[in-house]
Amino acid sequence: MPRQPASSGGKRRPRVSVVIPAMNEARNLPHVLGHMPKDIDEVILVDGNSVDDTVEVARKCWPGIVVVNQARKGKGNALAAGFAACTGDYIVMIDADGSMDPREIARFTGALDAGADYAKGSRFAKGGGSDDITALRKVGNWGLNFMTNVLFRTHFSDLCYGYNAFRKDCVPIFGLPDHTDATAPRWGDGFEIETLINTRVAKAGVRIDEVASFEFRRMYGESNLQTFRDGFRVVRTIMRERFGFGAPAETPAHQTSTAA
Repeated sequence: MPRQPASSGGKRRPRVSVVIPAMNEARNLPHVLGHMPKDIDEVILVDGNSVDDTVEVARKCWPGIVVVNQARKGKGNALAAGFAACTGDYIVMIDADGSMDPREIARFTGALDAGADYAKGSRFAKGGGSDDITALRKVGNWGLNFMTNVLFRTHFSDLCYGYNAFRKDCVPIFGLPDHTDATAPRWGDGFEIETLINTRVAKAGVRIDEVASFEFRRMYGESNLQTFRDGFRVVRTIMRERFGFGAPAETPAHQTSTAA
């Protein structure tokens, strides 16, 4: 379902912010931003201290793009910084490597228009797919889905996929660590971020709708994902979110404690 026009029955259509974490993605950004729907209200690039011309390319491809610098390393910290900078009613999280098609954004915002609070991208929903996932990662993903669905009584088909959208008022539910504190790494800064968010929205009882998505191979560069290391972090996150152990506590952004 497409988003409502700017004026429909006197109602303002929801503003959409897109958050793109990026580190040394200058070669991929022309493709990603070139396929971004033109009616997107705000694009936020979170730069992870790139040493190439990521920021310059982004500004050239999307004039008016908002550039945010992250304080710590990791995708989770980048997303937290991006979410904090958003002014839109809907927030979409998408990768900068060309694996996620920005033209699918209408599917996600359509799910939110239809009443969902959180639109969960899935490569395994009908109409989805992947050119990138290996057999090993597919089996691992199935196991993590099964574990999460049993422990949280959810129905996720693709727990770890990072193409998601949500209403801005979901951000406090995520309880992410303070993105501005550069003193030490925090749990939630890494690739476990999607699992942390997904389990917390599930526990909050908000409406979650899955949206079919197709994953392409990364266009240029090497992924920082490490199957066993990051898979173990996901397991620890699931255990911690369900039973309260298995990972160090992070400090939510609204708290001033320095616990890590």
